[in-house]
Amino acid sequence: MREISPALHMSCEEFLAISPNARAHAERIRAQKLAGIRPVPSPSLLDYSTVLQPVIRANLIDKVASLVDENLFGRSEMCHQFAILVSRALSNLGLNAKTIAGTAMYYENGCEIFRWKHYWVRCGAEIIDGNSDILFENPKVPKNIIAPPYWGPVKLIPPERRLRPSNEIVAPDPDVDNIWWNELDIWLNGQSGPR
Repeated sequence: MREISPALHMSCEEFLAISPNARAHAERIRAQKLAGIRPVPSPSLLDYSTVLQPVIRANLIDKVASLVDENLFGRSEMCHQFAILVSRALSNLGLNAKTIAGTAMYYENGCEIFRWKHYWVRCGAEIIDGNSDILFENPKVPKNIIAPPYWGPVKLIPPERRLRPSNEIVAPDPDVDNIWWNELDIWLNGQSGPR
């Protein structure tokens, strides 16, 4: 099982040695990985897209989720890498897709309850915010936030979530470039049938 440390220039075990309170969370995720029961986004995906076939969309976001889930603490803070990979995959399939940086804001009963820096994909008139199903694993995120992954028109984004783009230029990611993109590209080339 490959694991990627959340800290540059430090192995996973070195990171856990200086963060002993995080070990229980990491071990729970490790056990789920070994058992093959890590969550994937497709079961809760709000899919209103007209891009590609539904099964291709679901398989794509699940594949990307499985790649970025190699972080020691899972994928709850991997929206940057998730969005870059989905964007590259869609571009590879001939679509005009772009990774967007900005702020995600979450609401309950019309009141904002949480916001943070976030990344998603813009593909024509559609948004792909596919990594949000795992927010419950992140200790920074309030437990009452429910934000199913979304793929569809901007105008249909659930009212409990707002995505505000910034002017930030999305930086490349070394794990995306050196590890995950090669694997995703091979996977994409192995997919057959109409897209």
